[in-house]
Amino acid sequence: MNFNQLELDPRLAVGIKRVGYQTPTPIQEAAIPAALEGHDLIGTAQTGTGKTAAFVLPILNKLMTGRLRQTRALIVTPTRELAEQIHQNIRELSAGTRLRSATIYGGVGAAPQIEALRSGVEILVACPGRLLDQIQSGYAKLDRVEILVLDEADRMLDMGFLPDVQRILKYVPKERQTMLFSATFPQEIEDLAAQTLYQPQRIAVDISRPAHTVEHALYPVPRHLKRPLLLALLKKTDIDSVLVFTRTKRRAQRLAHQLGQAGYRATSLHGDRTQGQRQSALKGFRNGTYQIMVATDIAARGLDVDGISHVINYDMPDTADAYIHRIGRTGRAEKTGDAFTFITSEDEDLVSTLEKIMGEPLARERLPDFDYQAPMVQGQALPKNSPKSETANGRKPASRTDGKPARKEDRHAGSKAGHKTGHKAGQSSKSRQRSTQRV
Repeated sequence: MNFNQLELDPRLAVGIKRVGYQTPTPIQEAAIPAALEGHDLIGTAQTGTGKTAAFVLPILNKLMTGRLRQTRALIVTPTRELAEQIHQNIRELSAGTRLRSATIYGGVGAAPQIEALRSGVEILVACPGRLLDQIQSGYAKLDRVEILVLDEADRMLDMGFLPDVQRILKYVPKERQTMLFSATFPQEIEDLAAQTLYQPQRIAVDISRPAHTVEHALYPVPRHLKRPLLLALLKKTDIDSVLVFTRTKRRAQRLAHQLGQAGYRATSLHGDRTQGQRQSALKGFRNGTYQIMVATDIAARGLDVDGISHVINYDMPDTADAYIHRIGRTGRAEKTGDAFTFITSEDEDLVSTLEKIMGEPLARERLPDFDYQAPMVQGQALPKNSPKSETANGRKPASRTDGKPARKEDRHAGSKAGHKTGHKAGQSSKSRQRSTQRV
């Protein structure tokens, strides 16, 4: 199938060509026709499968006719980064049309957002907290919304936004089309779907296994040797663009600084950075200014950076779901990638779970000539594994410019999930060359 067979408005062909789409991905092929027919949808798809276009293209297609300069589509998403990415995707796919979108999220000044709302846009991409602010201030009017998308619903649940989402639902018309996308479906999300959608069609694509284009390897290492091993591995690996995941914000900041001292062009992405700093880091990582980005799980979902060659789990994630989303940053759009994971004895339970899901052992590798028996340097502190160490920095919580306490997407965007979900990871393999030896 090609995009011409999806019966989209011909004017959308300009944007489709601009982003380089040739054939629909499985989630696009399944979701777009149903969405074009006006059905409510529940979509479950692995990250990196083209899910965003699966709901953006039907939205654009519907809004090509009808009134302009009023909000007719609302996309609610958990993080600023994901909101900006969806907004950018809309801008690219709407080339050749008169449709416009705007983002609404905290952590930045409200004035440009208010101006966009006053001028009138057809599509809003919003995080829950700031959107409620603008609704209550009278700037955001949702009474003409025809299509509602709840993206990354389980992530919004994890971040504590479900009550805000339920409040937002009171401001949109009951007669609407609703699409809900979620990687996992805990009971709270099932309840939300039951309350929000009418006779939805369920579409599930590759929900339990990582992309087959990614090869996985485990590197057992004592906790105090993780940084030396990372530096040694980077020297021996043909790297292009590397995304390194840590468990805490403080560790991400410190490790990026240490990599910079070692001569690498490195940056960091985490919830303690300002929105300007985060956008600058992402822009630099995308255009090659930085070859390494060290991030917390704020970057695990939704962020689309072309050409990431390696994902390195400096700290093992807490769940198999988190593993899937992390390594989904590489091997995207049928490109190949590698996922390296540093493991300690504390991680064996999750490793065992992953191996049971995959049906085979994960490769465990050792780096030749690396001293795995090196003692801990006197005065060296072991990294704290508790997530509480993320905010144990003595600083006050972020505040908004209006003096009120910052909402959760301002303070904790990308923080560790408070609810653990149950889908597990899988594996396929490809050939690769690396200066390591199997154990």
